[in-house]
Amino acid sequence: MTDAPTTLPPALLDALSTLLGPRGLVTDPADMEPFLSDWRGLYHGASPALLRPANTAELAAAMRLLGQAGVAVVPQGGNTSMVGGAMPDESGRQVVLSLARMNRIRDIDPVDMTMVAEAGVILKNAQDAAAEAGCLFPLSLSAEGSATIGGVLATNAGGNNTVRYGNARDLLMGIEVVLPDGSVIEGLRRLRKDNTGFALRQLFAGSEGTLGIITAAVLRLFPRPRTTALALCAMADEDAALALFRRFRDRDEGSVRSFEYMSGAGMDFVTSLIEGATLPLAGRADHYVLVDLASSRPDADLRGLMEAVLEEALEAGEVLDAALPESEAQAANLWRLREEHAEAQKRAGGNVKNDVSVPVSRVPEMIRRSAEAMRALVPGCRPVPFGHMGDGNIHMNVVQPEGMEPAAFMARAHDLMEAVNAVVRDLDGSFSAEHGVGRLKTDMLADWRGGAEYEAMRRIKAALDPQGLMNPGKVFPG
Repeated sequence: MTDAPTTLPPALLDALSTLLGPRGLVTDPADMEPFLSDWRGLYHGASPALLRPANTAELAAAMRLLGQAGVAVVPQGGNTSMVGGAMPDESGRQVVLSLARMNRIRDIDPVDMTMVAEAGVILKNAQDAAAEAGCLFPLSLSAEGSATIGGVLATNAGGNNTVRYGNARDLLMGIEVVLPDGSVIEGLRRLRKDNTGFALRQLFAGSEGTLGIITAAVLRLFPRPRTTALALCAMADEDAALALFRRFRDRDEGSVRSFEYMSGAGMDFVTSLIEGATLPLAGRADHYVLVDLASSRPDADLRGLMEAVLEEALEAGEVLDAALPESEAQAANLWRLREEHAEAQKRAGGNVKNDVSVPVSRVPEMIRRSAEAMRALVPGCRPVPFGHMGDGNIHMNVVQPEGMEPAAFMARAHDLMEAVNAVVRDLDGSFSAEHGVGRLKTDMLADWRGGAEYEAMRRIKAALDPQGLMNPGKVFPG
């Protein structure tokens, strides 16, 4: 715990207390503690106060007060950031702003296929509300039980269904944002076509809270799937996995909802370290994929499609074995094998995470070359790549060698990340596919997105946040 000062001017505290009430202003250190550490344990900050406004008007008024006092603000959703994007620094001078109380779903329209949700709505609750209305909100990720709508939009979250539905920004139709000076962009329009100047909603999607605070959004919904099919496949190698994706895409691209790659090492960690996780195949493999098909057509024979494509791939030597669930429980077990990868790696010891993307055609090469580079740097380390092969995003993670001290391994984290990034850069990829830049990767942005592109981003930041009070030290170096 830092010893940094954590006080605000008494007049500002009194004004915030009057505005937000006892539920909206938290200064007790014990009550604030959960908001001052990220879930990965990478950062632990300090703050003089936690603000919890109940509505947009309260938030706007609070931002005016903070701006006049020159106090920096760190917006926080579900605090599930992988890169420290929602953490205050250790100075004790940055206020944490939680949107948790702004958690209403204002409207669902199954004709327009839209939902208007406030920033504090938990992603799983948004999914459930859409389902109750006979619709689908397709954004899905491991942290959906705690991640919030504002957070996933501010970070442009991806997840498992990106290959079919796109990232969070692709599901964003309209937006409400409180700017650093307390003014409000009221852009909650549900229009498919609105060609009236800049698409400001896309400016804030992926901005990580550095330009303004998303308070509500119009989200795009879809028809609910009426037919689904799922399969876990043991693959010959990375190239075979990509070949299988191409087979499904070429046969019926619209039915491919998810296509997830997992390494044999990662699957070994899950089945050995996660209670109840079992592999429903005849034997172990070095490579796996999870194929998820879905269609809103009740007559779609996706089981037949799955079996036909897998039979072709078996004959071609690409698929070595496959398991198709016969019940919802079995399907849940297959998805659990994928979703528990991060937790299993955590239990295995020190682990370094690399959230990277390359063109889909180069995924196999990236996996092989990155694994070789990490093993050359730290002999005995265990690469555990997994993730969204269908959209080119692989979490090129690595676990410490057996017997090595976790602290010693984590001291090589930067070197390991750079080893992977060198491969990714050579393959025209990105050092951050879906986790964002946050606090962890600010030193990379100028190098990767330098010149006019980086300068344009800096100018936008300066124009909207001239005092530099919005989530300082994130995206751009502090």
